[in-house]
Amino acid sequence: MTLPFKQLHAYAVGRKTPSKKVFYLACIIYFLQLQSVQGQYLEVNPLPIDATILQVDSTVMLKGPAVLMDLQKMVWCGSVVKMDDSLYYMFYSTFNGGPDSLTFYNSWVLESEIAVASSATPTGNFKYLKTLLKGRRFLGDSAAWDAQMVHNPHVQKFNDTYYLYYVGSKDPGPQAIGSTGEKLSKRDRVQQSQQIGVIEFSSVKALLTDNFIRPDKPLLSPSTRVKSANVINPSPAGTIAGPDNMVVVNPSVVYRRADSKYLLYFKGNWYDPVWRGVHGVAIGDSPLGPFQVQPQIMFDIKDKNGKIANAEDPFVWYHPEHKLFYAVLKDFTGRLTGGEPSLALLQSQNGIKWELSPKPEFMKKQVLLKNGNNIQLYHLERPYLLLDTSGYPVVFYGAAAIKSPAKQIITGTFNVHIPLQRPKE
Repeated sequence: MTLPFKQLHAYAVGRKTPSKKVFYLACIIYFLQLQSVQGQYLEVNPLPIDATILQVDSTVMLKGPAVLMDLQKMVWCGSVVKMDDSLYYMFYSTFNGGPDSLTFYNSWVLESEIAVASSATPTGNFKYLKTLLKGRRFLGDSAAWDAQMVHNPHVQKFNDTYYLYYVGSKDPGPQAIGSTGEKLSKRDRVQQSQQIGVIEFSSVKALLTDNFIRPDKPLLSPSTRVKSANVINPSPAGTIAGPDNMVVVNPSVVYRRADSKYLLYFKGNWYDPVWRGVHGVAIGDSPLGPFQVQPQIMFDIKDKNGKIANAEDPFVWYHPEHKLFYAVLKDFTGRLTGGEPSLALLQSQNGIKWELSPKPEFMKKQVLLKNGNNIQLYHLERPYLLLDTSGYPVVFYGAAAIKSPAKQIITGTFNVHIPLQRPKE
């Protein structure tokens, strides 16, 4: 016998009159169920992947069915959805050195594009299909908000429509002599101009034939620009930095059933006095917005010094069985998990107030190959999860590198696809 809370409430206030025995039994069952939900926590076991080591010039990579890589370009990010033709489509960032850039940390800012690959299975053999989006300068519009580059793809399906959220930026050009931005390089000007946009499409055919509308305006832009020096268009003195300070990047979107709202999580930058990323959330009635930024800082887990632990790249979803929101994000220092830098797991009842999960380390920065080799990774970030119908993760996708890509020009990074096993309960 299971009675919902609303029915129990009706009994309690006298609108219905069950026998005392039925009422007390219903109360006991309800609170036992509530305790069961509250006592649940999420845990996954990463399984070995089908990949091998590949030496490429001065770097080391992985190759194989469980890896998306390109010997002529960098591969970063990675967001996957099963579409109407029953194939899996991965949207990812790709870039290499161009006339403005030479190495990884410059080329993603100046040259990033968004490509799409497909596979019959979610765990491997993704094949490149096409470059979906480039900076709009390639279309002759150097003034567009996303003229220079596009990055951070994040795909979601809401109802019968697909939404691809992404970051775009432009170069506002050299700043006036004497201004707070006069010393900024082109790379820094583009980095400071990042905003979030979205395209929507109804089918594979619409996607592959470019039958979608690319937005002329961003979906979300920073509301404050607080930085003591070297900043374009600073906010007036005394302005308090919001969570959407300077930039909005790393979009992750989830639907909140309780009030039929869409929650768009993002990262902004604070300088107090040195850089650190902070996260916020913007709430809207539609996947296309408009979105209203909330004043609270998200994922605000503090370290032993009382400062918010440095993190980025959140992937957020709702688990209907646990009745909880979860977030997997990059833990820069290990201060979230209490161990080494890794991927951390947070949870929330409403998507706004967050706490560490009972088992806060979601995944170490390593991958186990089917041949038994355990590969330590220099980077494992930009997490994205494929979920089953109960809300449990079944595949992890992450941007990875075995060695630092700082000096790499052509290749050296990849997306790794890791099957996840649900522990036996």
